[in-house]
Amino acid sequence: MEHTDHVKQLISIANAMVADHKGLVAIDESVSTLNKRFELAGIPQTEEYRRAYREVLITTPGIGNYINGAILFDETVHQQTLAGVSFLDELKKAGVIPGIKLDEGTEDLAGFPKEKITKGLDDLAERLTAYAKSGLKFAKWRGVILIDGELPSTACILSNTHALARYAAACQRAGIVPIVEPEVIMDGKHSIERCAEVTEKVLSSLFEQLYLLKVELGGLILKPNMILPGKDSAQKADPELVAKLTVNCLRNAVPATVAGIAFLSGGQDPVTACRNLNAINLDYKAELPWPVTYSFSRALHQPALEIWKGKTENVKAAQDSFLEMASACKAARSGEYKS
Repeated sequence: MEHTDHVKQLISIANAMVADHKGLVAIDESVSTLNKRFELAGIPQTEEYRRAYREVLITTPGIGNYINGAILFDETVHQQTLAGVSFLDELKKAGVIPGIKLDEGTEDLAGFPKEKITKGLDDLAERLTAYAKSGLKFAKWRGVILIDGELPSTACILSNTHALARYAAACQRAGIVPIVEPEVIMDGKHSIERCAEVTEKVLSSLFEQLYLLKVELGGLILKPNMILPGKDSAQKADPELVAKLTVNCLRNAVPATVAGIAFLSGGQDPVTACRNLNAINLDYKAELPWPVTYSFSRALHQPALEIWKGKTENVKAAQDSFLEMASACKAARSGEYKS
């Protein structure tokens, strides 16, 4: 394949991921993370129950009306419905592009207490080759940035943004669209203004690294946090303030050539996440050079999990809840959300 055709293919997939006022759903929780949510909901923590829950979401009728792409965990890629249809084929049948979480969690950043670096670069090229052969079209990698007093350190920011850029370059070489997720997490007592300052610094560093590694921005999706006060802060932020500071940050740090922005929910409850996304699109859509959409996990399907509770008789009600949340997210993407 000619290099220009290769790049065109990446750009085409990236554009399809953020098209038609739809967004992405992250059903890529690790085994340990999903088991913790199951435990809270009173669901047995086994592989079969994890498979059954992913089947509830993936086989929801009409999912393709609201969702362009689904980020999967490795376990899910190899699983099937009870009827024997692979989850990848179910998604393709629904018009949903399948993707994969590629990072392997975090570990301590040596010499920098409290700060983390993401694992998974060592065998990344081999894993990408296998996933591309399986028909996966995009991937996701998350870096974690903590605000705490003087933190984050410059070393933490640079280490994580460089890793994100290396991952993105490897993805594009393999014909897979990278989602880059530099998450400034909500944990802490920091103000919304401090979140804005740190997030802009992180994003500026990220795009410097992406430029150095010759990553094609038109074939890349950015998955950032919204600008929010720390969850232990007494500060309250209405959607209008969140939208204003978030848009200012993105316009200052993100090149216009990026294919799209798909926000993570970052622990926000579903209504808050939708209100904030709605305010961004309602007040600023005409000023934004990129599509701005959602790539939510808990804010999209946590209500469905709590309804399902691992019981077959609750599947339809859980799927109805999932569709209701997906519809709300799509409305927020258009600036038409009513809570």
